[in-house]
Amino acid sequence: IGTWELDLLKNELIWTDQNYRNFGVTIGTPLTYEIFLDCVHPDDRDYVNTEWMTAIDGKPFDIEHRLIVDGKVRWVREKAYVDFDKNGKAIIAIGFTQDITDRKKADKALRKSEERYRALFEDSPIETIVVDKGARITMYNKAKRLSGDRLPQIGDVMYKDYAASHLTDMHQELMECIQRKKSKDFPDQNYKGRFLDIRMFPFEQGAIITAIDRTEKKNLEAKLQRTQKMESLGLMAGGIAHDLNNILSGIVSYPELLLMDLSEGSPLRKPIETIRESGMRAADVVSDLLTIARGVATGKDVSSLNTIIEEYLGSAEHQELKTIHSFITFKTEFDSDLLNISCSPTHIKKSLTNLIANASEAIEGSGTVTISTENRYLDEPLSGYEDVRKGEYAVLTVSDDGSGISANDLERIFEPFYTKKVMGRSGTGLGLAVVWNTVQDHEGYINIKTSKKGTVFELYLPVTRDDVADEKGTVPVDDYLGNGEKILVVDDEETQREIACGILTKLGYTAEAVSSGEEAVEYLKE
Repeated sequence: IGTWELDLLKNELIWTDQNYRNFGVTIGTPLTYEIFLDCVHPDDRDYVNTEWMTAIDGKPFDIEHRLIVDGKVRWVREKAYVDFDKNGKAIIAIGFTQDITDRKKADKALRKSEERYRALFEDSPIETIVVDKGARITMYNKAKRLSGDRLPQIGDVMYKDYAASHLTDMHQELMECIQRKKSKDFPDQNYKGRFLDIRMFPFEQGAIITAIDRTEKKNLEAKLQRTQKMESLGLMAGGIAHDLNNILSGIVSYPELLLMDLSEGSPLRKPIETIRESGMRAADVVSDLLTIARGVATGKDVSSLNTIIEEYLGSAEHQELKTIHSFITFKTEFDSDLLNISCSPTHIKKSLTNLIANASEAIEGSGTVTISTENRYLDEPLSGYEDVRKGEYAVLTVSDDGSGISANDLERIFEPFYTKKVMGRSGTGLGLAVVWNTVQDHEGYINIKTSKKGTVFELYLPVTRDDVADEKGTVPVDDYLGNGEKILVVDDEETQREIACGILTKLGYTAEAVSSGEEAVEYLKE
């Protein structure tokens, strides 16, 4: 610290040796106020001069400013006391100059540290809370609140006053972290339906707690796992279906050939028909497997959804269902102005059949299953879909007043072979998997609402403005009859060759069979 004295009447400035050193001026150099001002940093001169002018008018003089010393910037603090004569005129000033360069550097470093702190703590998207040794909150950042339902308050006891609804006793865990000075990790903590990764880091005055929301990541992982599982099951189902089709073709087709030769009164007709019907039911299961494995392979026609539903409700299959569930009422609510859809009627009807069967199974005792249709414009996301195409949809709704679907089951209901039906009752676990694949292949969406009062399935199917195509008439069997014409059957399965040749022979053709394309070429050469 250097001191100085300024005679304001003579404009003579006296410095101590330390003050000369502070300003970088040779000791003994004659001084004036103007020489002092020349030592001040150019950017600070106006400020220093203004403050000095106010000081000789009677105001305090205590300032900080920069100097240029040996080409380098240094900081000083100047403080002065001014004496006045009896007329109030300033006559002399005494003051000191303190080099505060090191303090200014420390302040600058502290500001940078605080800026980094704000970037890491205040502006961090990770919820961060600091507590003392008693787990009382001393600091928290402005990140989205994950651990609690409100903003924490300074002094709140963590996991008691704030964020007390965790399934784990997190307060006890936090106290152990503080007392034992050991970090703790709690991945996938379920807090009111959200999955949080919570970490605790002890330090001398308490602990720091961070919480990261992993819900979206877990949902995406689960969705990926479900997709991969569905693809794997689909591949497996496709392989099984191919083999089963070859086996079932004989079970279904041979009875047809036998029945063609039996009289109406033959006692063998009923058991053979039973064999055929069993084979056809098994073939339906194979068809479901193929839908899961390959999607809707058939072409699509412009159809009326109302007509498809009416045809099913008038079928023998639905009458049988009504007989089984005699205490259930089936209601319909059709939109008479429903727009047409481009679809595979067979697969849509199959999906409808599965939904109505499931709805009936969900009702214990008496109840109501409602089948309805309506036009709906979709422009908002649906649960389970990241994105939906805006536009018009024909919506098929099947609802029941059963007991609903549990949260655990809801995540798996579209998986092939997953079923909650009682052993011995209908159901292979393929029904809803077929619905899901059918809707996917029709570029539609499924929305499910469920509670203890029942379940609602909504199928969104894109509409078309085209008219329904004319129905193709059936061709009389006589039009297929032959008159000895030769037909060559090519199939690698012997059973398939035998069946095809048998049917063709019954229709009046001369049938020959080979097992490969190469054999067919050789046969034709002969």
